[in-house]
Amino acid sequence: MLRLIRTKQKSFIVRIVFWVIIAAFVGTVFLVWGRGGDKGPKGSSAALQINDTSIAYEEYQSAYSNLYNLYRGIYRDNFTPQLEKQLNLPQQAIEQLIDQALLMQEAERRGITISNDELVAAIAKYPSFQENGKFSRDRYIQVLNYERMKPEQFEAGQRRQMLVDKLREQLQQGLSISQDEIEASYRKENDKIELNFVRLLPASFENKVKVTDEDLKAYFDAHQEEFRQPERIALRYLQFDPARYEKEITNFSNEEINRYYRRNIDLFEVKEQVKAAHILIKVDKDADDTQKKIRRALAASILQQLNEGKDFATLAKANSDDPGSASKGGELGYFGRGTMVAPFEKAVFAMKPGEISDIVETKYGYHIIKLEEYIEAGVKPLAEAIDDVKKGLRIEKARQLAYEKAMDAYNINRKSGDLDAAAKTNDLGIKETGLFDRSDAIDGIGREADITAAAFSLKEGELARPVQTTQGVFLFTLKERQPSRIPQLEEVKAAVEAAYRKTKAVDLAKEAADKLLTAALNKKSLKAAAKAAGFQLEKTGLFSSSYGAFVPRIGSSQELADAAFALSEEAPLGKVVFKQGEGYILISLNQTEKADLEKLDATERKKIEDRLLAQKKEKIVNDLLKKLRDSAQISIDPSLASDQPRR
Repeated sequence: MLRLIRTKQKSFIVRIVFWVIIAAFVGTVFLVWGRGGDKGPKGSSAALQINDTSIAYEEYQSAYSNLYNLYRGIYRDNFTPQLEKQLNLPQQAIEQLIDQALLMQEAERRGITISNDELVAAIAKYPSFQENGKFSRDRYIQVLNYERMKPEQFEAGQRRQMLVDKLREQLQQGLSISQDEIEASYRKENDKIELNFVRLLPASFENKVKVTDEDLKAYFDAHQEEFRQPERIALRYLQFDPARYEKEITNFSNEEINRYYRRNIDLFEVKEQVKAAHILIKVDKDADDTQKKIRRALAASILQQLNEGKDFATLAKANSDDPGSASKGGELGYFGRGTMVAPFEKAVFAMKPGEISDIVETKYGYHIIKLEEYIEAGVKPLAEAIDDVKKGLRIEKARQLAYEKAMDAYNINRKSGDLDAAAKTNDLGIKETGLFDRSDAIDGIGREADITAAAFSLKEGELARPVQTTQGVFLFTLKERQPSRIPQLEEVKAAVEAAYRKTKAVDLAKEAADKLLTAALNKKSLKAAAKAAGFQLEKTGLFSSSYGAFVPRIGSSQELADAAFALSEEAPLGKVVFKQGEGYILISLNQTEKADLEKLDATERKKIEDRLLAQKKEKIVNDLLKKLRDSAQISIDPSLASDQPRR
């Protein structure tokens, strides 16, 4: 019952609290409004003060918690700490509370009230408070108790919600959408244009950049930090390979064996599988009914021979069209579910060992299947898995022994930092790496973040605490350290030249774009200017202003999109160069396609009217809120959020 109540009541609580999110508006909170006596984290009397309305800290916390739970329910596993930070829930909660307070104050100024009868009638309509279609006070109390909410708290929140709803209805009363507005909206969505455009990318100008030694020196002197070499180190190390110590692991106690088996029971899981053989009579994809009948008749004759006692393997070798299994007497070996096509799998897993199937049709043709063995899903008993258990236990104990030997070597030699002594005691050869920085793979070791982190924190002559990896345990010390430094120009000349070319290519691209625009204006044609200059002219394809800032094949740019829809057949050429990404764009109008108003039927008109009316209704509320905010006195406890609300 409680699960049912929870499911039901969650839906209406979220609906009440977050109706404003759906409507791009503000939310409702349920805790007692205007209580100013609760102390916040800094001893202040309220979390927020909006004109004469005080918002208690617990109200802010409730609003924040509701938002958190809502987004967590929407995004589920994708609701990461990064997304939570991006959504800025503290600020959202503050915005909701401020807007709610301002609307409440406006409703009171306008003399809007909610009678007790209206309140009772509204609450009684919630299905979660009903039994057999009628309001139940017991259910009402039970649901609220489950949410740890008192009736007076919920009723106060509901009353506030109804006041705001009445205010919205009053504001939106009499709003309508004209036929001209509907047609203008339809044109906006369906009037389309196609642009010609030229894209000039700096990368295509890099080979045109002239480079001198003086240029490179001047560029390097001005950008030395960009070429700073990171700190680099080299290591001397010992590798304690667990495989080396496996021979020392000879005995296992029953307790160790049982514990390993229990702890790694998933390793000994046996999946359901079968061992089967088949004879395939192949049917071509484009075979007609006559050909299919001939092939099926062949399969039927083979099945009859099997039923008469003929050897399956012999018939498979002589007749099967499956080249992979025919030579083996049709043997397919062991396989589990999900391996074969559905009709084949369904048939074989319904059979008993020793059975031969009827003819099974798949996309490959006709099959006759023989089930040789069936293995039920389960877990290998310890007696059957004992060899694997001992093998795994030996590897596990060898890893532990390798780590213990490395730790012994570390503890004995850490004061002296003598890796040679540790190598001699453990009969290991010392290995050395080349120089590497924090982002490099380590010679002979690879990318091991724990080793890299420990290595760069080492002091001269110090042994690092052993690091355990999948390759074994590593004990290491510094061989060499090269501090971060500014290199000589000659050391990084190629990189400096590449950076210089890239920088100067931007200037060349902009210069070429400006020249191309001048030529296009003179020729009154981007196409002609591009052809004369040897640049490729591209087309966007048709698109409408409903795309917003996005322009096909170019990208998102509100400035460019606005300019595109300001072009006309009389003035088709864009008058400026647009910076887009790393390149520069010039545009001109190629063609237009006007909306066909004859396609604007009654159904489409109604859809547009409903959408525009909803937008107009929301706008009138948002405009009021902006006006109220501009004249409101709002104070927020600094502990709540780093960002101040919009004003």
